[in-house]
Amino acid sequence: MRKVSSWEGDAPVPFTDKFSPAPREVRIAGVITALPGLAMVVLAVLLLVKSGESVGNNLLAEVGYYAVLGAGTVACGVGLLLGRTWARSPSVVVALIMIGVGWYLAGPSGQPAPGVPVGLLGVAVLVLLFRRPSRAWVLGLREGETEEEAAERDGAAGRAARRDRDDD
Repeated sequence: MRKVSSWEGDAPVPFTDKFSPAPREVRIAGVITALPGLAMVVLAVLLLVKSGESVGNNLLAEVGYYAVLGAGTVACGVGLLLGRTWARSPSVVVALIMIGVGWYLAGPSGQPAPGVPVGLLGVAVLVLLFRRPSRAWVLGLREGETEEEAAERDGAAGRAARRDRDDD
């Protein structure tokens, strides 16, 4: 596989690292997170197109609901792709919802064909977002630093200590 890179200092920087500082696990989770959002946006468009000329208030509300929810989910996926830490928590919520939808489809609804893959995609997002490289990225771990030290440095206590130093 050929790496496209540019030079910064003495070492080449892969193109993907210039595009997104997030580890590969986070970028993959971003793609998976965006999938249900895209499906909701497509559903909203299909509902509007299939309705023909009989567009009522209920249909417009349903289309708006799916469009807004889908756009928010796509935004979370794109945020992870671009390496934005704010997108991690809402993506975890989307993954948990995917697991619940998959369980409901596979169990009570008796539709394991779509339910099992949906549930497994939700589990995959959770696993990817909680692997060590993902946690290190979100905590801003420095070389040789433990997760506890990074949390202390950038957590509430770290911010309070920085504020106290700035006041002196």
